[in-house]
Amino acid sequence: MKKVKVFTSQTCPHCPPVKNYLREHNIEFEDLDINADMEARKELIQRRIMSVPTVIIDDTEVIVGFDKEKIDSILGL
Repeated sequence: MKKVKVFTSQTCPHCPPVKNYLREHNIEFEDLDINADMEARKELIQRRIMSVPTVIIDDTEVIVGFDKEKIDSILGL
């Protein structure tokens, strides 16, 4: 099973749809709110990403935004 992290913020209108999509497909993920979790914020900054939602799969595949096709392709949905 692939390790999935979803970086979100409380004010992001695109974050809930990503999380709902993963839940609908029974994909377990770690939900990291960059407003509440400073370590999560630092991780995104270290990767030079300044946007949410960001989905990181197995620490190598990075998807910025809600790209269903890319998520499906990487997760085999």
